[in-house]
Amino acid sequence: MDTASREACVVGAGLAGAGVANALVRRGWRVSLLGAAPRLADGASGLPVGMLSPHVTRSPTPMSRLTALGVTCTRQALERLVPVGAGWTPVEVDNRGHDPGRHAAALVRPAALVQAWVDEAQNTGRLALHLGSPVAGVARDDGLWRLLAADGTEIARAGTVVLAAALGSRALAEGLGLALPLHPVQGQLSFGPLQGPALAERPQRDDGVYVPEYRDAGLAPRWPEAVWAIGSTYRRGATDTAIAQDAHRDNLARLRALSATAADAMEAALARSQELGWAGVRCASLDRLPLIGAAPDPAGLGTKPPAQPALVDLPRLPGLYLCCAFGSRGLALAALAGEALAAAIDGEAMPLAPALRDAVDPARFAWRAARRGRS
Repeated sequence: MDTASREACVVGAGLAGAGVANALVRRGWRVSLLGAAPRLADGASGLPVGMLSPHVTRSPTPMSRLTALGVTCTRQALERLVPVGAGWTPVEVDNRGHDPGRHAAALVRPAALVQAWVDEAQNTGRLALHLGSPVAGVARDDGLWRLLAADGTEIARAGTVVLAAALGSRALAEGLGLALPLHPVQGQLSFGPLQGPALAERPQRDDGVYVPEYRDAGLAPRWPEAVWAIGSTYRRGATDTAIAQDAHRDNLARLRALSATAADAMEAALARSQELGWAGVRCASLDRLPLIGAAPDPAGLGTKPPAQPALVDLPRLPGLYLCCAFGSRGLALAALAGEALAAAIDGEAMPLAPALRDAVDPARFAWRAARRGRS
């Protein structure tokens, strides 16, 4: 691939977009990173603290295998770029339920990792950051992809474009005639200032995660520098980000199952209206697995396919890629997804087992429909 063609636009300035933009820049690409909001990590990546840990199941699943790989990848990025205590803290977590025991994990402020990825890429001189630049449409013209504002004016153009805008990727894909089964899932985190000693020695996890203590100067001035947290809720189909008292009560019930002492303290904070909250809208796919790879070509799928088409043989839109639908697993998946997609864009095989590559392929839904004899 010649140097002139190694230019890409990445739409979305959260974990997914920053992760793939950083991976491309480290491979020598010139990247324009576009975010709709005026600051980085303003969507679902903006929560004050999240838990980095694998998705554990009784037997291996695609998601459990992906997060096992992804947690290692994210941990390496944190250790390389973010000082401990300034965006993340290694911890142990007490797991309940079907995976009891104490496990290594980390508490992470996702925006710190997003900022570190962007800073590293900008320091090379090969990343242009455009915040406050909502992309309303994508069009193909003379071999290039044009990113359009709501009034139709062109924001940027490139031969390679990555849609990493969470649920916003669905609307952009629909504008190209590509229907993706992506759905909103709203989640609310309940948290508050830590006053006095932590009420548990380490985080507790079962149906939700209780963080008894997280200290990070980067939380200020928006939030206290030391907080406790419990969450989060999982409201399918909801797109609002208003803090709801019923969601606080749901989180209280989760906390009571983990720590009665902490739940009593939270209930008292609620009664005094001292509870803080954060809500964001995550993007999930029909099968709850991410979309990482080349976008399928809806026009090429219009004719009746062979009875048993191969996933790899489905037609693709040249130069258009997807990196979205992380659900509540953005911390565990973003670094791995960025590295895997950058490899694919560079013409290499993704560093994933074939079954996992198929599991995250954005064309898998069209492929399944084709196997049923429908276009």
